[in-house]
Amino acid sequence: MSIVLNQLVIGIKGAGEMASAVAWRLFKANFRQIFMMDVDQPLAVRRKVSFCEALFDETVSVEGVAAQQVAKAQQIESAWAQGKIAVLADPKWKALAAMQPMVVVDAIIAKKNIGTTLSEAPLVIGLGPGFCAPVDVHVVIETNRGHNLGRIITTGSADENTGIPGSIGGYAKRRVLRAPVAGQFDTQAQITDLVEPGDTIGTVGNQAVQAEIGGVLRGLIRGGMQVSAGLKLGDIDPRGEPDYCSTISDKARAIGGTVLEAILRKYNV
Repeated sequence: MSIVLNQLVIGIKGAGEMASAVAWRLFKANFRQIFMMDVDQPLAVRRKVSFCEALFDETVSVEGVAAQQVAKAQQIESAWAQGKIAVLADPKWKALAAMQPMVVVDAIIAKKNIGTTLSEAPLVIGLGPGFCAPVDVHVVIETNRGHNLGRIITTGSADENTGIPGSIGGYAKRRVLRAPVAGQFDTQAQITDLVEPGDTIGTVGNQAVQAEIGGVLRGLIRGGMQVSAGLKLGDIDPRGEPDYCSTISDKARAIGGTVLEAILRKYNV
């Protein structure tokens, strides 16, 4: 069977930071039939580089690539016709049956498999821990920072979740803002704000969420969202570069490139 690469239909589960970096890289490589599926109210932290923001603002752009909210699978092709990635609220991935993609990428980064199977497409790719190739996906991609970041795994699994954020500027756990309790997160802070240790970034219920380090607020979930205790709310970058807030990270860019490689290994024949 002859495959025209730029006509491959690609479905991506999730539309947060890592999923968006994958979609961005594929779009830049001239794969233009991409649709992304996320929950109704995504809790992305790095919102300026996450296509799931289209579910709130209808159209968003990440480094020059645009995504369009669609209400149902039947509208996906209209987004493609406008030169945009399609994003829909579809937590049960019903669009897969309608679109019959040749590639499915599970980029939810749930640290476990929440339902992805080999039967979803001729090429199914899982990002990070929770997947085993070739049992429930064809390919696993390592997402853990370090020597093997971005490695393609065709037999076995990625590293187990360490629970420790990657170090930036010498800070790991302390750079991440987490919900002290369950409740509604409220904030007046904005991504790109410069913060100092002890600054109050927002509140959950009546408890303050405070910065432990100084730097630029690189990511922050939307205010007014209901959160669980311990949920990641934000990300402080001690390097203090506001431009980093709206550009894809080195890790995400590497993972996006590896997904592209996995697709070319399968179909570029």
